[in-house]
Amino acid sequence: MENIELVYTNKQQKRLRRKSMYEEITDNGTIAAAVMVLAAVAAVIVANSDAFELVHQLLMMPFGVNIGTLTLTMPLEVFVNDFLMAIFFLLVGIELKFEMTVGELRQPKQALLPMLAAVGGVVAPAAIYAVLNKSGAIHGWAIPMATDIAFALGVLSLLGNRVPAGVRVFFSTLAIADDLLAIVVIALFYGSSPDFLWLGAAAATTLVLWALNHTEHVRLAPYMVLGLVLWFCLFQSGVHATLAGVILAFCVPSGTGLRLSRLTTWLEDAALPELEDNYDEDAHVLGQHEFTATAVELERTIHRVSPPLIRLERAIATPVNFIILPIFAFVNAQVRLVDEPLLALAIDPISIGVYLGMLLGKPLGIFSVTAIMVTTKLAELPERVSLAHIAGVGVLGGIGFTMSILIAGLAFAGEPHEILAAKAAILAGSVTAALAGLLIMRVAVARAGHALDDKGA
Repeated sequence: MENIELVYTNKQQKRLRRKSMYEEITDNGTIAAAVMVLAAVAAVIVANSDAFELVHQLLMMPFGVNIGTLTLTMPLEVFVNDFLMAIFFLLVGIELKFEMTVGELRQPKQALLPMLAAVGGVVAPAAIYAVLNKSGAIHGWAIPMATDIAFALGVLSLLGNRVPAGVRVFFSTLAIADDLLAIVVIALFYGSSPDFLWLGAAAATTLVLWALNHTEHVRLAPYMVLGLVLWFCLFQSGVHATLAGVILAFCVPSGTGLRLSRLTTWLEDAALPELEDNYDEDAHVLGQHEFTATAVELERTIHRVSPPLIRLERAIATPVNFIILPIFAFVNAQVRLVDEPLLALAIDPISIGVYLGMLLGKPLGIFSVTAIMVTTKLAELPERVSLAHIAGVGVLGGIGFTMSILIAGLAFAGEPHEILAAKAAILAGSVTAALAGLLIMRVAVARAGHALDDKGA
């Protein structure tokens, strides 16, 4: 906003500049992805050092909360995977709701191609894994099907502005649809036998959240309190508690509760003139009661211009990307290889199924569905996007770090060898997909650039 510095003191201007630098760092997807990768690398180093036993004991340490006579106790690892990741799912749910309200998912025709490509990118990896493990640990079929949005988009951002905007939109829509499918799979296939009493309590809590939304209640505090209640009910019910985050996101209002068309008129005709009339330049602000009362009313109204959904996203995005996901990565990337026969691990059907599912299944499913839709004229690629770009997107879609590790823990709970094989393959597959996808996308971008140059010539 022009001339905004006129209303700030010099000290406050310096503070704002520091805040702007902080926001530039925290809004950078590449930096966020790098922090998560460093946390995973640190976890692998620790897991293969003498510190492993100490860290393992710490992660298994009971973590409890007492509320009156009610006691909730869980290992620290479960707290990270079930509670902290529910906040991550809350952010995913916000992104989904945004896309369904004003983004690509709002227009079915534009969203159809990446959404169907996402289905292909889910089915093909799951099928490859299932074929390779049909007589063994087949319940891990969903592990290679998920794409890590933060990690994948962070890798894509390394190419900067050379990547067409249409590629980013296509990939973002695909990754969001992919996450939605993963959420459905977790809910349907990876929960324990449900406790219907607690499910009923969760449903009742959801109805209260819906009622708050329906009555245009725009304060976030009640939603957060009820969100905690919802999480607890789902945790007790046997359904994976991270789903509470998605449900809460869809219940938080995306509207303002204001008549925005009349806001400017109110500001110009009433609020700002009243503020100016009540201001006494010679008096201390603490003694200007009418002025501060008018300012509070103005502040309260302007605060409500930002929908609760946006305010919530601003509040949790940085903690999720720079605290929760790195903690999750550190806790779940504890892959100890020093005591394991590496050859046996490499040829384990679980490892092969996950690795090939991510490296072959993802690009095969995404690219083939997209190519068929485009070739048969059922859909069109975004402007300046070619099938070569989609090939790069397909390989980058094999980066399945966060959600894949989460599903592996659910699929092989209590089976340490199976979890180790799955996690080792996830780490190897994600790294390979990142490097290969980056290389393919660089080639696609270069070819597209040459084609534009030739066309211009």
